Amino acid sequence: MSTRASLTLYEEILLLALDDDKGTTEMGGMYVNAMGGAILAELVLVGALVAGKTKKDPVTAVKGVTVDDEILAECLAKVLDEKKPKKAVHWVQKFAGLKDLRNRAARGLVQKRVLAEASDKVLGIFPRTIFPENDPGPEQELRARLKRAVFTSTQDVDARTIVVVAMAQATGMLGKIFDKKKLKERKQRLEKLTSGQVAGAATKEAVEAVQAAVMVAVMVPVITSAAT
Repeated sequence: MSTRASLTLYEEILLLALDDDKGTTEMGGMYVNAMGGAILAELVLVGALVAGKTKKDPVTAVKGVTVDDEILAECLAKVLDEKKPKKAVHWVQKFAGLKDLRNRAARGLVQKRVLAEASDKVLGIFPRTIFPENDPGPEQELRARLKRAVFTSTQDVDARTIVVVAMAQATGMLGKIFDKKKLKERKQRLEKLTSGQVAGAATKEAVEAVQAAVMVAVMVPVITSAAT
């Protein structure tokens, strides 16, 4: 039986970022912005937020919509509490900067028995918490979905898979998951996936707004660093 429905989009991003055996994130900080984007996209897809038709439009909350997931609920509350509507890039950065996001998300996956929680020491001195893979099934299924979406011409790709592809592409994670040369050959396919030619209009708006926000969120630290 598929375990896919039980995982949130941000959990799927984290699964891709974690080294299966080491239980550490091997992709630098790029995955954090992808997780922030995934949280925003998830809230849009479940109807709790409206991202707007362009990256310039503010994100608005839909009153009366609730979510069960603790992290999603916390992020939704932040949008509801904001007095002045903010753009998607603001919320991607805000959600990505959620305190202890990686460990909280990983512990959610521990509860679902996808990961295990353990500890080791960096250089034999500094303690840290690690999350090696316990059940490889969910990530194998996820990778199979991504491979099918990117490397075939199928029109049968669900919105959630398209979001993960878009977030992974915007943050450079996709090049860590698949061969970069082969991805380059699928440039047109990737454009179709993220431009709404494969999914419906609602998915298109969610993906385009969030993808643009994630790309800005990734670039801001680089520009700031270069200017100092």
